Parts: sequence; C-alpha cells; structure tokens
Amino acid sequence: MPQQYARDQPTGFTNRIERIAVVGASGSLGTFITAELLKTGKHTVTAISRADSRYKPPEGVKIASVNYDDFPSLVSALKGQQFLVITMSVLAPREIHSKLIRAAAEARVPYVMPNGYGMDFKNDALCGQGVSVDEIRADCAEIEATGVSSWISLVCGLWYEWSLANGPEWFGFDFKEKKLTFYDDGNTQINITTWAQCARAIAALVSIKELPEDVSDQSPTVSSWLNKPLYVSSFLLNQKEMFESWKRVSKDQDEDWTFEHEPSLERRNKGLELFQQKGDFRGMARAMFSRCFFPNGDGNYESKHGLANTTLGLPREDLDELTGVVKEVIESGRSYAMRRGLDLW
Repeated sequence: MPQQYARDQPTGFTNRIERIAVVGASGSLGTFITAELLKTGKHTVTAISRADSRYKPPEGVKIASVNYDDFPSLVSALKGQQFLVITMSVLAPREIHSKLIRAAAEARVPYVMPNGYGMDFKNDALCGQGVSVDEIRADCAEIEATGVSSWISLVCGLWYEWSLANGPEWFGFDFKEKKLTFYDDGNTQINITTWAQCARAIAALVSIKELPEDVSDQSPTVSSWLNKPLYVSSFLLNQKEMFESWKRVSKDQDEDWTFEHEPSLERRNKGLELFQQKGDFRGMARAMFSRCFFPNGDGNYESKHGLANTTLGLPREDLDELTGVVKEVIESGRSYAMRRGLDLW
C-alpha cells in the first residue's frame, strides 16, 4: 500500500486515532491496555463484550455488547472505530478471531492489532515450532486479504512476572521446592516484556500521528508500522540473570536451591509429546518456552530488528521491583493473574 500523507486527506481528517475498540478488555493483558489508553486522555475506548458478560468496565470505558454467533452485531459494534485491539485467551476458538477480522473489514476499521503478543513471527525458523507464530502469520494475512484493514502486531516475547510466577514449565523455576531447571547452560538471553510495558506500547502507538504530514515528515506515525511487527521489550534476560534478581529480592543463596540442566531441544520435544498425547497444557507451555530459549538466538529479536521502545517513549523498568511482585504472588499462594483479579489465560 503506497504511503499516504495527511495533507492529501479530505476535509475533516484529524490525523489522530481517537476511537479504539478492545476485545478482551477484562482479561489478562486487556485490563492493562484499557487502563493505559484511559491514562492518555486522547481516546474514546470501547470494550467489545459478550451480551451475557458480567464485566463492569472502569469509568470512561464504553461497552458494546455482541453475540459472536450474530455477525451483524459485531459489525455494528465496530462501526466508526479506527483501531481494533484483539486480546483473547489462547484457548479461544480460532473462528472467533476470524469473525472479528471480517467484521472489522465490514465496518471499515482501518487498523487491527491481532491476538499475537509473543515471539517474532517474521522469523521463519519459528514456524511449525509450537510457539504460535503460524497462527499470527495467518491472522495478519487474513487482515490484509480484506483489502480494507491493515495490521500492526505487537512482538513482545514472553511475559515476565506471569511466566516466572506460574511454575517450572515456564521459566524453569519451582519456588515451592526451590529447584531451578536451566535450559542448556542457562545463559541464553531472550526478550521478555511485562503486561504493563505491552500496554504502554499500544497506548503510545495510538497517541502519535496517524500519517506523516507530507513526504518530508520523518516523524514516527501509526502508519510507520502498517502491516509490520511492532517490536518492544522490557528486558533481555537469561535464566541465570532472573535467578540473580530473585536472590537479591528474596535473600536466598545458591545453597538454598537445587539446580538441574536439560537440553532445550529435549525439553521442547517432551513438552510437545505431553500436550499432543494427553492434552496437558503444561506440556504446551514447556514446549513453547524451551523453544524460545534455543541457543541459536531465536528468542532475541532485538539484535535483529531493534526495538521501538525509545521511539514510543517507553520507560526503563526495574527488574528487581518486578521480581518483588512475583515474590509477593508466590507468598500469597495465588497466581499472578489471580492476584490481579484476571483470567489466567
């Protein structure tokens, strides 16, 4: 699609994103996104919610009730929106995402952020590896195929606090038994992001100009990421660096813990077998996370593509502060999502 310029747009064009719809506003990531959008004071935020939902939105958020079996209700809810953010459970039926894409096109929504929020789906080596990049590619292709909407997909790697607190299948930490399984030697760094940083990135994106004023305007715009990934990150970390942060926060020592090493490829294959043969989602987590830690650098996308953190004005986060949140969650005996009052997935 050729670059458009604000000066060429019809009378009444404002060159800013004002109306944003969020699917999954009550969920894990959606709660953060909604809060950050409200903080800007620049947007009308609409939560797309099932008609039978008990969701009570925060002040300032509108509700558009829909029935996913009633396509016209989806189109009606999205009419007039400029940007659709989709956040859904990994367990949600794929056809719901497809319905949203088609409804957005029918409603003439120009921008859609698909339900990605993970690894670098532009990396061909990750295709067919159980880390969801195939699904994200398919979603982006479906959006482009509408000929109406364009996609911007957030690449954020793995989530820090949520993953660290959830158990050994994720980052290898078993806090109850004080046992840490290192993938390979534990030195492979990958990009990791917090829910809050993801939300700040989205809010910052939709708060800049939509289009450059003219061909000489080199400032960042929403259209700069038209049909492209938006790469952000909180930290570039390996397991040993996570453990060092944990020790600083908890005052634990090495001798308090038991350590094991497992080849990341072997761990991935065992996880896939557990999921495929028994339907155990812990196997899916084990396979996905160990694949991201392969020592070939597939989990480190900032070295290949750089990050949009500075362009979007994202803050530098404090690792130990966030590890402290994990410690509080573990001591409370609840999951990170439960502590936030959110759905796990």
